[in-house]
Amino acid sequence: VQLQASGGGLVQPGGSLRLSCAGSGRTFNYYVMGWFRQAPGKEREFVAAINWSGGWTYYLDSVKGRFTISRDNAKNTMYLQMNNLKPEDTAVYYCAADLNRELLTTGRSDYWGQGTLVTVSS
Repeated sequence: VQLQASGGGLVQPGGSLRLSCAGSGRTFNYYVMGWFRQAPGKEREFVAAINWSGGWTYYLDSVKGRFTISRDNAKNTMYLQMNNLKPEDTAVYYCAADLNRELLTTGRSDYWGQGTLVTVSS
């Protein structure tokens, strides 16, 4: 059972990136899935979450209006579209999945992917 995050890279301020999180080993279709990030020297923080149908989403205040979380259950994959990126968005981004919404949003998920580094710099 594995979550694989990808799509990170170096981007200039104001630019965009799309992160992907692909599940393997089992279907995550009925799981709440989400993104977390950890900047250098800081604790990991919640970024965004989405329920199994996509009908519920939840965001960190500082990314609202700039980031969009989505999922494609047919592909067992979740996405994070990040627009208007700022230097303070620089971090390693991790994806996670859990059957329980509270466990997911509080960082106590059953499943975690490895991180993908996003660097926002000119």
